[in-house]
Amino acid sequence: MSSSSVNSCFRVALTADFYDADGHPKFDDLGLGVFADRQHIAVTPLAEHRSELTADQITGCAGVVVLTPRVTAESLSNSHDLLAIGRFGVGYDSVDVEACTQHDVLAMITAGAVDRPVAEATIGWMIALTHHMLVKDRLVRTGRWDERTNYMGCELRERTLGIIGLGGIGRKLISLLQGFGMRPPLAFDPFVPGSVLQELGVRGVSLDELLRSADFVSIHCPLNDQTRGLIGAAEIATMKPQAYLLNTARGGIVDEDALFTALQARQIAGAALDCFEQEPVTEPHRFGELDNVILAPHAVAWTGELFRDIGRTACQSMLDLSEGRRAAGVLNPELFARASFREKWSRVTGIDESALA
Repeated sequence: MSSSSVNSCFRVALTADFYDADGHPKFDDLGLGVFADRQHIAVTPLAEHRSELTADQITGCAGVVVLTPRVTAESLSNSHDLLAIGRFGVGYDSVDVEACTQHDVLAMITAGAVDRPVAEATIGWMIALTHHMLVKDRLVRTGRWDERTNYMGCELRERTLGIIGLGGIGRKLISLLQGFGMRPPLAFDPFVPGSVLQELGVRGVSLDELLRSADFVSIHCPLNDQTRGLIGAAEIATMKPQAYLLNTARGGIVDEDALFTALQARQIAGAALDCFEQEPVTEPHRFGELDNVILAPHAVAWTGELFRDIGRTACQSMLDLSEGRRAAGVLNPELFARASFREKWSRVTGIDESALA
């Protein structure tokens, strides 16, 4: 579908948290180059940052790319022209997908765009934990050189990785770890067929077996009703004393009280956390009192490349919709067959319904 065949104005809004107080982009490249030479696309930032997207903000928008605001049923109460909410990332616990479906709004994520940076950051954390890099840095900063013999590390070699949630990130993590001499990885993911596990060289196991056997327990599953509180006191007690827990997924999957107690008692070797039950963290966090944990503000994988690739993916999805093509990364694809959605898609884009994908 050529741009000359579509509506002259397909408005895509970006939530205000992509920009600073002066209206300048906080990030070097949001992938907006995808819209180059597409004169029917109009990109505008929302004027005000709100923790929850509100109905008045989306008036006249065909698509909204969302960084941190929540999207609720109330957000969508004025979605007459809205075709899609594009979540900037792959986590979507902040988006009410059911409400999107009820309002004929596609809910989209940027599947694949985050795989390498999150996997790469996870490996960085694995090495930092096992080599006690945070503590050794502090030894030098505080003149405690002679204490270095108290912090003998270990290598990744001959250790076992256990992955909870074998999606794109987990699979990229396995790929990048080739060459470190680790044992075959374990995975707990009831939705991945055995043929895929075999192809990846991964042994599918129960959660209990993974926790008992892994030297690194790395969480890469979404937060939902099934995974909330998945790792609690009993699960942590199952882990090996020399094991490490890494969470780059979502706070709420791990019981923070149980983890803090276990780390304080040296029940496990350590942890690395990029996400927390309550975000943002604007006061010193209790985990910061511990020397066997590494923390990041839900940004450990943030790189220029990450934001560029997420942005390109999100923008390409909006462009595809504007030109009558099905977008990738849609969480509620059943809408493409719904008459009311197709009518709105045709009306908003100006493309005859029979020509829509």
